[in-house]
Amino acid sequence: MPRKKSSRPKQSYVAAIRALDREKLGDLWVAIKLGTTPDWPDGWALEHMIIRLFEIDGASVVYPFNVPIRELRNVEQIDGFVQAKGISALIETKDYKDRLNVEPIAKLRNQLARRPAGLVGCIFNRGGFTDQALILAGYMAPQALLLWTPQEIDAVVEGENIVDALVTKHSRLLQEGVPYFDFRGVKPGGTLYSR
Repeated sequence: MPRKKSSRPKQSYVAAIRALDREKLGDLWVAIKLGTTPDWPDGWALEHMIIRLFEIDGASVVYPFNVPIRELRNVEQIDGFVQAKGISALIETKDYKDRLNVEPIAKLRNQLARRPAGLVGCIFNRGGFTDQALILAGYMAPQALLLWTPQEIDAVVEGENIVDALVTKHSRLLQEGVPYFDFRGVKPGGTLYSR
């Protein structure tokens, strides 16, 4: 689906999102779920909101950017990059009301394969993921992918620390190979357990 074009400079969207606290991000999240974000090009509100949540919770962040490769401009469009508590992650967001299939997962896997090992890929979608996407994400090693559900987005918008959630999800991926572990209900620091 082609994106709605913007006549505003990209940096004005970063300034706009940085002016929002968690409560205002909650209002934006409601508008995103309703599909009513007329001041934002398609998909931009969600990608900026996710990066802002990481920033509020203490991560170092880079807002959406393009990656040129050699003489080609804008070969990759990255929705965001975050670093926190020893984890570096590329962020991919999809503002689809329907469940996401495998294509964006495969695209992110290829973006991760071009970069040094240890980088994590996080995919956020307001509509969740198909069963096929959940299964495929489990077979992406050595690339590390974490899938974030709409319910998890709800939780971080409502006050759960997204950096702690990232640490928990990453730890469970390393321990169990589960890219879609739901962090809700796990206490911060309660990432490892034995059976």
